[in-house]
Amino acid sequence: MSLVLVRLRRSFLPSPLVGEGGRLYRAFATLCFALFFLLLPALAARAEMNIQEVKSKEGVTAWLVEDHSIPLIAIRFVFDGGSAQDPAGKEGLVNLMTGLFDEGAGNLDSDAFQQKLDDAGAEMSFQAARDGTYGTMRMLSQEKNEAFDLLKLAVDQPRFDQAPIDRIRAQVLSGILANERDPNTVAQQRWLRAIYGEHPYSRSDQGTKDSLTTITADDIKAFHKANFARNGLRVAVVGDIDAATLSNKLDEVFGGLPEKQALAPVADVTPKLGQQLEVNYDLPQTSLQLAWPGVKRSDPDFFATVLMNEILGGSTFTSRLFSEVREKRGLAYGVSSDLVDNEHSHSLLVTTATRSDRAAETLSIVRQVVKDMAENGPTEEELAAIKKYLIGAYAINNLDSSSSIAATLVELQVDNLGIDYMKRRAALINAVTLADVKAAAKKLLSADPAVMVIGPPLAGGGKG
Repeated sequence: MSLVLVRLRRSFLPSPLVGEGGRLYRAFATLCFALFFLLLPALAARAEMNIQEVKSKEGVTAWLVEDHSIPLIAIRFVFDGGSAQDPAGKEGLVNLMTGLFDEGAGNLDSDAFQQKLDDAGAEMSFQAARDGTYGTMRMLSQEKNEAFDLLKLAVDQPRFDQAPIDRIRAQVLSGILANERDPNTVAQQRWLRAIYGEHPYSRSDQGTKDSLTTITADDIKAFHKANFARNGLRVAVVGDIDAATLSNKLDEVFGGLPEKQALAPVADVTPKLGQQLEVNYDLPQTSLQLAWPGVKRSDPDFFATVLMNEILGGSTFTSRLFSEVREKRGLAYGVSSDLVDNEHSHSLLVTTATRSDRAAETLSIVRQVVKDMAENGPTEEELAAIKKYLIGAYAINNLDSSSSIAATLVELQVDNLGIDYMKRRAALINAVTLADVKAAAKKLLSADPAVMVIGPPLAGGGKG
């Protein structure tokens, strides 16, 4: 998945209510949603979550977690192909498209579609990621027929009318203009170009002022046709619906889509390391970003790398970076490392921010902590503690609501991990040895990183 998911849609604003019945219905819907998020953690805490694989007659597959205690349903799905599919010169196309699915579909214009969504007590959103186009819907189960009908229209018959296109485009352009005045956003775009070159990952998901003006309704319709097809689809559903009913709904919503996608090929790319990019601004605080090689999700040493990263900087309050940079020296409020897992590129990213007069010192400390991890690896005690944490925290971090459960199930499908992955995960983590983690640290962290500094020029170049 992309490190940054660009989301564009207008705020969910209830339409005017008509009569006392409308007010009572809205109050009931609001209460149900509130109760759902208060009570659903009990579902996540179950020792054995029953995940069913549901296949429709048309061959659409979904993973389902039934929970009939509350009358709500959440659905999450993704189509392969995201903003990396934007044609050259039309950057921002996919992001713009995702802002339009609730702006009219079938015989319903934008206002009528929004009114129908409101009447059904449903919420819908779409987001563009680097490598996928995501959709989400939450609904009251007693209104599921109406809600799924609207989702079918949005997925299969979006209108892409000119007036909504112009309005959403104007919103995106406003954001782009604002970002041009933000040092961190400007620097991030320079960073992407520096490490990815001409690869699609170097481009802004939102596009540019020039590219957005070239995007037409026909461009959007053409990408929708190429992207929204069944062979690139993964679906997860959580809540008050049984397998037989879901099977029928899958065909109603997705069964009429084309069978195969027609996406442009995207090449793999290795980030260009061994460079230092300084983006000079007169700021009191300097931001630092460093990139080392990463690891594919399918690599045998993936879990060894995950454990190493958690010890290095992934665990917020117990990591080595936090201890050395924050606790011992008070150089930064926070410092972290993350594994960035895109479909076509992988990296390990360290980020922090500090007083500009101590930026060179902070950069030197970060480099030294990483060097020590590369040369010596973690201790047995660190490894045992982080294994316990990762096993115990999984449900809290990934299964604490219907939406997060559905999102987790979709990503498990994207990564081809199997429907029994949650049952196998603890054993996979516990099987990693200290030697495995040391080998992963040496393999990745011995490289000369790419470095970005946002702030005043560093004294002495900050090589450390």
